[in-house]
Amino acid sequence: MIQFRQLSLSRGVRRLIEDLSLQIHPGMRVGVVGANGTGKSSLFALLRGELHQDAGDLEMPAAWTIAHVAQETPALQTTALDYAIDGDAELRRVQRALADAETAHDGEQGGLRVAELHTRLQDIDGYSAQARASTLLHGLGFAEADLRRAVSEFSGGWRMRLNLAQALMCRSDLLLLDEPTNHLDLDAVVWLEKWLAGYRGTLLLISHDRDFLDGVATHIAHLEQGRLSFYSGNYSGFEDQHAAQLAQQQAMFERQQREVAHLQKYIDRFRAQATKARQAQSRIKALDRMERIAAAHVDTPFSFSFAEPERAPDPLMTLDKVALGYGERSIVQGLTLTVRPGARIGLLGPNGAGKSTLIRHLAGELAVQGGVSLVGKGVAIGYFAQHQLEQLRPDESPLQHLVRQEPQTREQDLRDYLGGFDFRGAMADAKIAPFSGGEKSRLALALLIRHRPNLLLLDEPTNHLDLEMRHALTLALAEYEGSMVLVSHDRALLRTVCNDFLLVADGRAQAFDGDVDDYLQWLDARRSQEQAALQNTDAAQDKAARIAARENAAAERQQKLQRRRPLLKEVEQLDRKLAAWQTEKKTLDERLADPELYTGKDSGEVQSLLKRQGELANGIDEAEMRWLEIQTELEEIGEV
Repeated sequence: MIQFRQLSLSRGVRRLIEDLSLQIHPGMRVGVVGANGTGKSSLFALLRGELHQDAGDLEMPAAWTIAHVAQETPALQTTALDYAIDGDAELRRVQRALADAETAHDGEQGGLRVAELHTRLQDIDGYSAQARASTLLHGLGFAEADLRRAVSEFSGGWRMRLNLAQALMCRSDLLLLDEPTNHLDLDAVVWLEKWLAGYRGTLLLISHDRDFLDGVATHIAHLEQGRLSFYSGNYSGFEDQHAAQLAQQQAMFERQQREVAHLQKYIDRFRAQATKARQAQSRIKALDRMERIAAAHVDTPFSFSFAEPERAPDPLMTLDKVALGYGERSIVQGLTLTVRPGARIGLLGPNGAGKSTLIRHLAGELAVQGGVSLVGKGVAIGYFAQHQLEQLRPDESPLQHLVRQEPQTREQDLRDYLGGFDFRGAMADAKIAPFSGGEKSRLALALLIRHRPNLLLLDEPTNHLDLEMRHALTLALAEYEGSMVLVSHDRALLRTVCNDFLLVADGRAQAFDGDVDDYLQWLDARRSQEQAALQNTDAAQDKAARIAARENAAAERQQKLQRRRPLLKEVEQLDRKLAAWQTEKKTLDERLADPELYTGKDSGEVQSLLKRQGELANGIDEAEMRWLEIQTELEEIGEV
């Protein structure tokens, strides 16, 4: 087990963890939560041996294999499949040792070494390594054709998925995952959640996705103000317990009532409409959950809202039989969509189906390949995507970014606004170059919101955001009065803010009659179909392989027979000769051992017998040597 005894940890002059005493037993799956900067990643670095505690003790089994996701991926020519398999370091060591042993031809000892290595390969399930790695890569969104592509051909986000596959491939005792869902879409998140729920080792997981934590964690470790509190149960259970600790705070009640009122307004409005009944039921479930969640986040440092948007035209956008893609490659065809005021559309669909492609077109970054796309006069778009973080100026502060955007606004008003995104005091004036991904995302959202857009286009807006900021963003989006198109792997966000869903799959985009839970069922059914098709393909390939194997075996047997028959015939001849020669030699030996032979006057007989004895001895030696050579050759040929 992992044991902390009165442990303290600092980074520079800042004390992150104080007086930690805790036992983490084998098989626990621990969700590590807390605001950005509280020390979660530093705790992982401590467990990996990259940091050392300032005081106290950390004990963990020395023999444990620790797996984590590398942050850098070199531009290798190694295939994606081989790169994933490299995650099993022992497997690779055994494979290299086996190759060396088979090449060495070191006689009996070498044969024993080869046998030992084959046994170890069997013990560590090495013969199925390719199949296991292929399953991991498919689950993380890689297509079959991607498995043979070089690592250097993939973009940064996909390389992070490769690093994740490598970590999962490792047969680890302790698995450390730091925000593993940041570079995944919803499909891959759901797959990873199920995979981790079956992980047999000890798992420590940093995540800001409450649904993901609910599906994986058996315990929650909450870092706050230098203290770590340990809770049994998943994240929802932690929220219940944490909310109880904050239950006396008046601010909790006010925040909770505001969220409840918004959801209740939607339920009252649409419950009776058949076309909205399922979404209303989803909101009822969200309302039950929100009453619990709001209480747990009453002390959040974030508080912001969208200003009333500019008046929107009706419709804001109209797409008629639109085709979208890149170059000559088409991604989505026949897309017909009308975005009207108040629309809150969530885009669902498998990885690579075209969700981000559609968002890019709506944002004006991608032209149509065909069809008609019209934008209403007066549409003010607020577009958020991860690549836009690169457009922030690293040598400027959050305040400078906002002043350049609104030079006429009072500085104090701008500072107050930035405070709602937790850019307070000196942080509002600090250059953003060293900011974390979450801090840059917060700033990008703050700048976007100030534009008063009447159409929000959000592509994975919660990446790198901690749970408190996600909660604040969810609340702000729930109250936003404009229109919205959203792509997100955060199921809680999708459930709370989206009224309608568009399913982007198989080259089409069409209205989806259901909510997020219905989509997950659709996704399970689709995966089952794909798995069945794959199994049928595999079965056909296996059948062809078995037929080929039988034909090869028959041909091999025939070849062996052709080689064995003359050898066996020669052995029979040698056996007969040896038997006759040995009998004759025995008689000669007895005759030459008789003293009376040497008392006679016929010396020629003695010479003749001695000569024959020598001939027989030489013949027997040569025949026995040839007999041994044939036996060795027969052993190499093997049984037929």
